[in-house]
Parts: sequence; C-alpha cells; structure tokens
Amino acid sequence: MTTARGTRNDREAAAAPAAAVADLWEQLVHVERRVRDAVAVRRGADPQPDDPFRGQYLTPEAAARIVESRDAFTPVPAYGSGPGPQSPPGSRLRRLAEDFGLLPIDVELLLVATAPDIDSRFERLYGYLNDDLTRRRPTIGLALELCGLPAASGGRFRFAPSAPLVAGGLVEVTEPERPLLSRVLRVPDRVTAHLLGDDVVDGRLRGTVRAAGPGVAAEDGPLVRRVAAALGTGSGLVHLLDRGGDPGGLAVGALLAAGRRPLVVDIAALTALSEPEEILRILAAEARLSGGGVVLGPLEALAPERPERGRLLGSLCAEAGGVPLAVYGKKHWDPLWAGESPVVVPVPSPGPQESARRWHRALTEAGAAVGLPFGGGPDDEELVGATASYGLDSMQVRRASVVASRLAAAENRPLETRDLRAAVRAQNGAGLERLARRIEPTVGWDDLVLPPTTRRELSELALRARHRDRVLGEWRMRPGGGRGRGIIALFAGESGTGKTMSAEVLASELGMELYVIDLSTVVDKYIGETEKNLERIFVEASDVNGILLFDEADAIFGKRSQVKDAHDRHANVESAYLLQRMESFDGIAVLTTNLRGNLDEAFTRRLDVIAEFPVPDAAQRLALWDRCLGTAIPRGTGLDLEFCAERFQLAGGSIRACAVTAAYLAAESGQPLGMEQIVAAVLQEYRKLGRLVRDSEFGPWLDRARPGDGV
Repeated sequence: MTTARGTRNDREAAAAPAAAVADLWEQLVHVERRVRDAVAVRRGADPQPDDPFRGQYLTPEAAARIVESRDAFTPVPAYGSGPGPQSPPGSRLRRLAEDFGLLPIDVELLLVATAPDIDSRFERLYGYLNDDLTRRRPTIGLALELCGLPAASGGRFRFAPSAPLVAGGLVEVTEPERPLLSRVLRVPDRVTAHLLGDDVVDGRLRGTVRAAGPGVAAEDGPLVRRVAAALGTGSGLVHLLDRGGDPGGLAVGALLAAGRRPLVVDIAALTALSEPEEILRILAAEARLSGGGVVLGPLEALAPERPERGRLLGSLCAEAGGVPLAVYGKKHWDPLWAGESPVVVPVPSPGPQESARRWHRALTEAGAAVGLPFGGGPDDEELVGATASYGLDSMQVRRASVVASRLAAAENRPLETRDLRAAVRAQNGAGLERLARRIEPTVGWDDLVLPPTTRRELSELALRARHRDRVLGEWRMRPGGGRGRGIIALFAGESGTGKTMSAEVLASELGMELYVIDLSTVVDKYIGETEKNLERIFVEASDVNGILLFDEADAIFGKRSQVKDAHDRHANVESAYLLQRMESFDGIAVLTTNLRGNLDEAFTRRLDVIAEFPVPDAAQRLALWDRCLGTAIPRGTGLDLEFCAERFQLAGGSIRACAVTAAYLAAESGQPLGMEQIVAAVLQEYRKLGRLVRDSEFGPWLDRARPGDGV
C-alpha cells in the first residue's frame, strides 16, 4: 500500500541533499557573521592582536583585562543581526526541531556546535575565540556568548543531561572533568550527515539494527491499518501478541503503511553488548532523525523476566518516548517492564490464501531479480500450493524465495518443488541440532512396505500437516482449552517394523527435516532437569519446519504410578509436565513405541493419529527382501526370495540387516549373491535376536550355509 505520506517522503528523499545543504548553509552564514563580530570585538580589546604566541600564555596585563571584564550575569549584546533566518516548513532543520522538542535557542546552539563539522574555517576561528588553538570546537561558554546569553543565565541549562539537545543525542558535552563553561561541544557525525541530507543508518548501530529495505512492501489489510493507527497514538508503544502469525512482518508493514522507516533490532546482538543502554540511546535518536519506528522481538529471546533484561526493555521504552515502538512475542506484557502500557494486538496465523499470496509475491520478486519469470502458469500455482505445510514469517519467506530462485537459475531451469524445499530447510536454525539428531529425508512412499491401513493413517497425518492452517485457524476447529496447533502421532509396533522409516518418509512428503530426539540429552538424574531439557527442545522446535521424532517414547512418556516415595512423585511430575507441554505444542511430533500399553492413557487422548505397525506377512516380506537387496547387486540363479519370505518370519529392520550382511559375504566370495550368503546372514540375525534355529525353517540350506559354522 502506498500512502500519501509515503509518496511525499519519496519526493522529499529525492530532493533532500540539495535542499538540506542550501538551508543549512543559509543558517551557517548567519553563524559566520556572529563569529566575525566576536573576533572583531576580541581584536579590538587586545593590545597585541597579532602576537603569534597568543593563547599559549597569559600576561599580567591580560589577566587584569579579564578581571575588569563583564561578569557572568551581564547580558551580552547579540553578535550579528539577531536570530538566524527561519527554516522553511518541512525542511530537515525544522523537522528536527519539532521531533526533538527544540526551542529556537536550542537550534541556534546546535548550529554553533555543528559549524566546524561543515566548514573547517570555524575550527581556527573557534580556537582563536577560545584563546586556545588546541580547542577547535566551541565550548559551552563560547556557544552561549555567540548566541548572546550570559554565562549565568538559564541558557547553560540547555546543556543539562535531561535537556533536549543532550538527551536526544544531538550534542555531546565532552571533558566532564572541566568547569561547565569550558566543556567542549561535539555534534555526532550522524546528526551532521542528516542535516546535510544523508539517510544512512548511524554506523554505530551496524550489526545491531537494520533498516527495512525499499523492497519490503507494506501490506494492506485491516490488521495492518489497526497496528499503524495504534503506533501513531500516545506513546506509540504496541505489543503484538504472537498467536501463530508473523508479528515481525506485521510491525514492519504497519510502520511502512504509516510512512515510517522500520528499524529492526537484532536482540541477540543487542544483549551481547557490554553497554546496550548506549546503543538504545543512539537508536532512539536515529528513529527521530529519520522519522522511523523501532521493531523489537521476539520478547522470548530478550528474556525480560531477568532483572537486567527487564531494565533494558524499560530503558528502550523510556528512550523511545514518542517514537513508534512495536514489540512482539508469545509472552504477555508485564507492567513491571516499563512505565508505559502498550496497546496489545493479537496476531493470528495467516490463512492459506494469505500465505499463498505472500509466497507468490516473494517468488515473483526473487525471480525477477535473477531473470526467472514466475506467476505465469498453473505449475507456478502448484509450487505455491506445496508450501502450505510450512510455517515461516515474511522475512523467512523472502529469503527462501531468493535461495530457491537462485538454485533454479544456477541450473538454467524453471523453479521446482525441490528448490523450495531445500530453501525452506535452509531457514531452520541450528539450535535444535544441539539437542537432536538432524536427518535429511532420502526415502519416499515407494520405499515403504506396509499394510493398506497403516499407509492410510500415514497419509492422514500428511493431510493434517498440509491443511491445519485452514482447519484449526480459519475454521477454528480447535477453539479454547489452551490447545496448540500441533499434530501429535503415535507409531506403535515391534522393533524393525518401519516406524522410524515411516517418519522419514512423512518428512520427505512434507519437504521437512526429521529431528530424532536423543534421550541421553533429555533424561537427567537431577530432579527438574529433564523438564528443562524438554522445554528447550519444544521451544527450539517451534521455530523449525521439521518433525520431532521421540524414538522409544515410553522411556519419557510412560504411565504414571502410585506415589510411594519422592522418586515416584517427581516421575509423575515429569509425566504431568509432558501432558501439558504436548497440549500446547505447535509443531509436528511423532512418538514411537514397541509396546503401546506402556504409554499413559492421558497421552493417547491427546494423539491425533495412531498408526499400528504389525509384523509383515509373507507377501510383504517378499517385497522387503526384493527392495532391501536392490537392483545393483548381482544375484545368483539359485536365489530363492520366495523361500526366504515364506520361512523366515523377520521384521523389515531385520531383513534389511540380513541383506547388508549377505552383500558383504557375496563381496568377499567374489560370486553373485546366492542362498548360502542369505541363509548365513539369517543365522547371524537369529543369534542377535536370541531365536532358536529350527531345521524346518532352513530346510536343505542349513548345512550348506557356512560349513564349520557350528550351527
């Protein structure tokens, strides 16, 4: 959306440098007249005006003149011709005075302090007037004198820490150990650059704050307009409460819609600084200078419940008084964080249509940047439809679109679904990898050998992941109760029946990654640590487009027991915590167990899908033998897979292990794979499983499998 204010700002930005320089130079001409008059007065009262060592020593005669001169309470005739010319409405100097609450005298003092940074002649002139050639900037006393103010007048308080010039960061008072009147004034480079028409963000904010680029378009919509209106009222403090949406993108869009420049704070970089309060002061000044607003979030990363972090948030709210400030996160606002209370705006998850529009717009812009047209046919709409299961904010969508477009352009081909999936996976942070094992799926539906009922249950799980935004968000089929938008499934069956592989196939179908939770990183002998470890996993998983796999889940999701001692009580506390946390989880989680009866019944009620994985029958075992052996290994003419499927009642995992062992034996023999190697591998697997070897199962192959084996 382009507003009238946004269009005006664009026109002003194009003509800003020339107009700003012309206005500033006109003001400095007036300052120059004052300085010339002051120099003339000094020379007229100096008996040796051309002394080359003037300013380096003090003669008795000069000391006497100082004693006889006016006192600090005597009004000083203003040099020059009175106040400088009034800046035109809309000029940078006029807007700066309005935004920082400057009085006309503040503007005069600011111009005096700025002069040496624009015209080097003022350095030598100020050195002469200071009677010290090493002090080439104005002191407070000299600035007051040039503006016609007595040293003991109220003008000196315009440089107090709480005065607009100093509190707003427009003027820095250096050398605090000196008396007030001899302290030197300095104008930050960013303020001078702004007055000259430069809009580059202050270099001191680099790495901590970024300005939203011109490529970010403000989205139109009732929520955007509501937030934009709230940012323009009162203190301008708005809290966007994340309920599955994109509060960061909404804050940027609302500021742009209001004609403001979004300044987005990197919380991790801010909290890593030794003196973040100084950066906050610079940020507030930058927002006022550029007519911008501040975006800060998520609050969870700031951890405002910690006292020092809470004070940091309060300092930002105090420094940014009058500057639009949008904070966002899943945490509710605590009135103790700041003196102001924000306008709270819940941000629900975008519907499927809004999500598709966001992807379509981002892919179109990214494709145009690399010469890859997008949006011209049904295939492109199908690509956008493939993103329905992803939960990304607007910035991640733009980044993923750029990566996907570059992948396709590098190979000089149209954009494909695999490009989008690779780009989305690239947006996943590494935080969860420290707590889980990350698996990039490499298998598909064709690699699974399962009963039709189990395949239907897996398909239903994928269907839920694709359409949960519409069903749970748009249609509100899960209102109230604190339930999250997560999908929880249970895969129950004996070891080796394909539970983990099915989770990998599901991740491949959805274009996600699989994160297998390592129980060694979760379970802790110390009371309360297991819950903390699980909380870290759930928090990290909420920001990742992936599937959590809790393998052997009955180890931590087991039944609650009767309380007989403290250990039982704390074990039940762990189970109760998991019940509550799984209820509010927003991601996709799969629990696997070898014995469904070991799980607490309360978990079963919270499950969306339960898939049973039975031991494969003879027909399924035949398909498993054929697929596990593959097509690359040479097969002997006597290989009888039907015999193996009929006689050896093994699960899929055991069949895979037998196929690998048989392949090693065939490679050692240098012959095509035969029944001898297969049977020898099965015998080895039987030993691992502790199963008895019956002659009726192996038939004539038992004695020929591995002579001397001792079976």
